[in-house]
Amino acid sequence: MGVEATLPNTIVSAPANPATSSPSTSTSKTSGIADNFQTFLTLLTTQLQNQNPLDPLDTNQFTQQLVQFAGVEQQLKTNDQLTSLVALQKTAQSTQALNFVGSTAVVDGSTATLTDGKATWALGVSKPSSVTVTISNSVGQAVYSGNFSMNAGDHQAFQWDGRGSDGSQWPDGNYTLTATAKDASGQTVAVSTEIQGVVQSADLSQDPPMLSIGDQNFTVDKIKKVIARTSS
Repeated sequence: MGVEATLPNTIVSAPANPATSSPSTSTSKTSGIADNFQTFLTLLTTQLQNQNPLDPLDTNQFTQQLVQFAGVEQQLKTNDQLTSLVALQKTAQSTQALNFVGSTAVVDGSTATLTDGKATWALGVSKPSSVTVTISNSVGQAVYSGNFSMNAGDHQAFQWDGRGSDGSQWPDGNYTLTATAKDASGQTVAVSTEIQGVVQSADLSQDPPMLSIGDQNFTVDKIKKVIARTSS
């Protein structure tokens, strides 16, 4: 059982037509505000056209209406600007997601893919501990169990060669690792688990875009670290 994960190089092609251009900005306005705005203009224009010359509109009231007019107009412009910002943000997310394709990424998780007899997790504890690891297959059957010591600090790589506790070789697929830990005094210590794998594709049709690592999908914000980019 090694301490460093060496994942096989995988040739991955990005989507043929990545979204490199900004999505078209919607020109539609919030219907409620737009309707009120048009109604206000109609009322104001009608009021000005039909006011009594001998008793014109009160200055204060007219000023308040102009302020309302400016406020509604500003709200409409703000809505348009927010729409543009959202479109730009989506484009940036898509570009960022494409940049991860072909890289080896680290995310929080406990299910890793066994490929060519190698599956790697990273475990972390807050203090020196004795750790018990159990690995189960996709149907929940425990196939491997072992104990080892861990020091406190950064996550340490745990690589499984696909051999069960009875020495049999298990086929490639997804396997879930469960870890429990105790310190020198027998107190339970929390164990955090991470998985790593090559980002095989980016699904830009999702909002936000989804990255495929093995048979699992993750959003860009779940990526904790990028280890290396594979070469073709």
